[in-house]
Amino acid sequence: MSAAPPERQHTVIRPVRTTVIDPQSIEDDRQAVGEIRPRQESSIGFRVSGKLVSRAVDVGVRVKAGDLLARLDEQDFRNKLRSAEADVSSAEAVLVEAKSAEDRLKQLLEKGVTTRSNYDAALRNLRSAEAKLESAKAALSLANDQLKYSELNADFDGIVTAVGAEPGQVVNVGQMVVKLAKPDEVDAVFNIAESAFRDRKQTDRPELFVSLLSDPKLTAEAKVREVSPVADAVTRTYQVKATLKNPPPAMRFGASVVGRLKEKTAPVVILPSGALYDQNGKPAVWAYDPKTSQVDLKPVVVSRFEADRVILASGLDKGEIVVTAGVNRLQKGQTVRLITSARP
Repeated sequence: MSAAPPERQHTVIRPVRTTVIDPQSIEDDRQAVGEIRPRQESSIGFRVSGKLVSRAVDVGVRVKAGDLLARLDEQDFRNKLRSAEADVSSAEAVLVEAKSAEDRLKQLLEKGVTTRSNYDAALRNLRSAEAKLESAKAALSLANDQLKYSELNADFDGIVTAVGAEPGQVVNVGQMVVKLAKPDEVDAVFNIAESAFRDRKQTDRPELFVSLLSDPKLTAEAKVREVSPVADAVTRTYQVKATLKNPPPAMRFGASVVGRLKEKTAPVVILPSGALYDQNGKPAVWAYDPKTSQVDLKPVVVSRFEADRVILASGLDKGEIVVTAGVNRLQKGQTVRLITSARP
């Protein structure tokens, strides 16, 4: 029995499943875990050094502008104030005497019974006494201020977020004693991977959905207001601050939250994970040519992998037909038959 003529021999045409490329915008489902922090937070400390005798507030306490936060031992400041008051009284007495002497010598000079040098000396004493009185008054004003500064008061309505000193401790000028934040202005703060900013302009300020990590049903909208201009040298992440709009009461300072972008991506190509073929370590897909009914490998660039699909950054155009299953059984130039109709 002779073999069949060569022209009648043919390879079995393999059926393949395909899809027509049609880029679509999708919800950007990238998310990050962050923390609720005050937008405005001030470290408040004394303007004078001294021993802390009392602190009127603890963390979590709400205060009004002007409320007492802490107090230093006043004794040294009162002693300085009394000394300054005594110095002013003494300087005033000296000035009275110097003025009297200047008036007397001026009259004597006009009558010609004293010398010009004697009068000039009296005048210099008067000017010196005036200067000493001004200096004493300045010292008195400073002593008054320092006594006032021994009390630490709230600069604005807020909530205490931290304390930095305990009664009995000696504190220095400017040392943080109480940290105060405005409770109605809160941010969600995230550390975002450097890769998330590759396709974004530096001026982009997207909107976010923010939910409480412990209770995802509690949500708030937010808008990015600040992005760190440089990435962290160790983590290679950028700090992003987003202002919350009408956050629920449960989103208190320190609460952990999840943020995700409130936007869609630019049109992207989405394929099943099984559509990818490993071409010498690089991703590719089998593209179908409807004119020849053959397939050929086409390199693609992957944006990201998801659970059962892959998002492509580039490599395919709208209308192209690609194989979505059985890609490891195909060969370059192989003739195939579409299981379902697909048109470019």
